[in-house]
Amino acid sequence: MVKIRLSRVGKKRQPSYRLVVADVKSPRDGDFIEIIGNYNPRTEPATVVIDEEKARLWLSRGAQPTERVSILLGKAGITEMPKINLSKKPPEQKSEEKAEEKPTQEPPVAESETEPKAENAS
Repeated sequence: MVKIRLSRVGKKRQPSYRLVVADVKSPRDGDFIEIIGNYNPRTEPATVVIDEEKARLWLSRGAQPTERVSILLGKAGITEMPKINLSKKPPEQKSEEKAEEKPTQEPPVAESETEPKAENAS
């Protein structure tokens, strides 16, 4: 399987990345098939250069972009922007459904606990 992913280049603590097409089994900064662009997150705003023809070619061949690359491709207008939930909290709708599924069960109360004990007044 082939992925479009970021490969780190640059000095220590000065990252910049190449957008590469690589086999899934190859390491992050290892062998790649083709360079299709670059990304520098340190500039303001971040610099993204993507060869649109190469990107569309590899996507048509079945290459799967990673999450970060799919965002970059979406911002460049090559693909649709992915719908990514950035918050760590699950949506409220799911938590409400779980609460409805699990009804609160009260433990059975013994008869002796519910009736007051009669004291002998003798």
